[in-house]
Amino acid sequence: MAHRPSKKFKKTLFGSAAALVLAALNAPAAVSFAEEKYHAYKIAQPGYQRRFGSWAEIAVPDQYRINAIHAALLHTGKVLLIAGSGNSQKNFDAGTFETILWDPVKNTFKKIPTPVDFFCSGHTQLPDGRLLVAGGTARYEILDGEVKKAGGGMRVKNESPDKAVTLKKGTVFRSPSGVEYLSKADVTVPKAKREFEISYFESGQMKPWKTKVTAAEARVFVEAREEGPQALTTEAAQYEVVGLKGDAADDVYGLAQKLTTEKQDFQGIKGAYEFDPKAEKYIPVAPMKDARWYPTLVTLDDGKVLAVSGLNDVGDVVPGDNEIYDPGTKKWSKGPFRYFPTYPSLFLTKGGKLLYTGSNAGYGPAEKGREPGLWDLKKNSFTKLGGLTDPDQLETSASLILPPAQNQKVMVLGGGGVGESSRSTARTSIIDVSEDSPVFTDGPALPQGTRYLSSVLLPDDTVFTTGGSEDYRGRGGSDILKAQFYDPRSNAFTEAAEPTVGRNYHSEALLLPDGRVATFGSDPLFDDKDNTRLGTFEQRVEVFTPPYLHRAGADRPVLGEGPQELDQNGRATFKTKDAGRIAEARLMRPSAVTHTTDVEQRSVALGLTRSQNGTTVTVDVPEDRTLVPPGWYMLFVTDVNGIPSEAKWIQVGGRPPVGGPEPG
Repeated sequence: MAHRPSKKFKKTLFGSAAALVLAALNAPAAVSFAEEKYHAYKIAQPGYQRRFGSWAEIAVPDQYRINAIHAALLHTGKVLLIAGSGNSQKNFDAGTFETILWDPVKNTFKKIPTPVDFFCSGHTQLPDGRLLVAGGTARYEILDGEVKKAGGGMRVKNESPDKAVTLKKGTVFRSPSGVEYLSKADVTVPKAKREFEISYFESGQMKPWKTKVTAAEARVFVEAREEGPQALTTEAAQYEVVGLKGDAADDVYGLAQKLTTEKQDFQGIKGAYEFDPKAEKYIPVAPMKDARWYPTLVTLDDGKVLAVSGLNDVGDVVPGDNEIYDPGTKKWSKGPFRYFPTYPSLFLTKGGKLLYTGSNAGYGPAEKGREPGLWDLKKNSFTKLGGLTDPDQLETSASLILPPAQNQKVMVLGGGGVGESSRSTARTSIIDVSEDSPVFTDGPALPQGTRYLSSVLLPDDTVFTTGGSEDYRGRGGSDILKAQFYDPRSNAFTEAAEPTVGRNYHSEALLLPDGRVATFGSDPLFDDKDNTRLGTFEQRVEVFTPPYLHRAGADRPVLGEGPQELDQNGRATFKTKDAGRIAEARLMRPSAVTHTTDVEQRSVALGLTRSQNGTTVTVDVPEDRTLVPPGWYMLFVTDVNGIPSEAKWIQVGGRPPVGGPEPG
């Protein structure tokens, strides 16, 4: 008869010796557990944090968790997180559009009523501190094989010079063969243009007045009323607008050539709004002429804003029709014509030209508009720039003006192939646009090929980079849980503490006024390495505390009382007990970031003067508006060890009065 172990023996075995038994049965799991415990211990040590920094997750109440697609720091110190429909067809269909305002100091959250779907809009900081948000989503894409009804762009013509016409969503367009298509949005067609002509007989006698009418045109996406091959066409035809009577029936009609069941891309909206940080609400302004989805907005030296690219109201990349917003009149006007793929990275450089690094977020053909260059807006000339390694892997790359901005060096980091490519590059490249014939030269490589890398300027003149993935949208579990610092002075990377939250597509990072870096979002295709479980949007917020704050402890240089505007000489004086230890001052423009695109952030070196009695410091801001475009900036001072103060907000320039002069 076999001996059976006593209850006391079994209790002892599974109590005190359980770890040994588990280790024998599952050694890798035990080792992994031990490694995790040691890692958690190591990264919590003060010595480690003084060298590498630290990460902490922010507690976000469930009702304020959103799919952060856009993030912008406001001059109130609060962060605007915009989801719109958040890449959710369900939210879009329900008209559920979200914005959250986060106060990093108090860690409080507020829901902001969101008037339209700002999902994949563009945004930029205005001179008065408002945030301009323009474009967004009018219609979600339908992929190949899922399109059931033929559809496409309809050009709506109006030959009446007497009145504009508005056709509501659901208007029926009937083909010559009787097939009917329904418009998917409201569309307004302006009045036709009437011109008068005078001509003469050879004898010199005047002919009667002749009138020339040029039809006005607008676009709208239409979809067949019924499924079936009868609605497919690739031939140009004129379409009757059902329901119009009298002259309107003759004057207004549709023209279309291609109505198919091919993939139907996202479509943009024309709407534009200013977010008021004080009232904490969106305020409508004049809409753009073109609908835009995935546009870039960049503030120019005169305080106006250039809007470029994006998918239009029928899902095509805007062919090069760019627009300029005047914050004084709150209206749009025609800008210089030039084609770019969507979300192009455009940086204002000294002298007023825009540097296009080639970084972009996707839509557009692989062979068009992807070569870097300097764009002279006044002449509308474009000088191509060479020397870039892996020029075919600029999509989803990061770009930024290296600190300080006076050096006019711009860096490109990582990126991947066009579209859903699995290719990615570890390449970094730097260009000095102050040179007579600038070219890109290779910088130090990233640890591995990286798409969607977040790159943030810090007040100590280093660049903090974090996250990204090696494959498209993190496929194959390729999120990169690494971070590093780039130092422009040594042209080298050094290791930083590793984040715990993966960040790829639809992720953002920005500098906070206290010197920390906040990270948001991520929209992976899959949640596992085998690509079998559909991904979920990352709603956790993680904040990085750089080493300089761990070294400083409570002993940071402090700026005391001072102005929020510059004097007539471009200077501002602040009281401080730390004048003797303050070594440098930087103006840092707050971020407005989405899709790895942040053309706002820049760090400007300031002149610094200490009073004789050591109780004040005076900063001197460069007058060149191409170096310091008007707006609100964070003013940081640092000591000889690179430890920064908390930021003071200061306004450079401002918004002109309506009809008044340009800023400053």
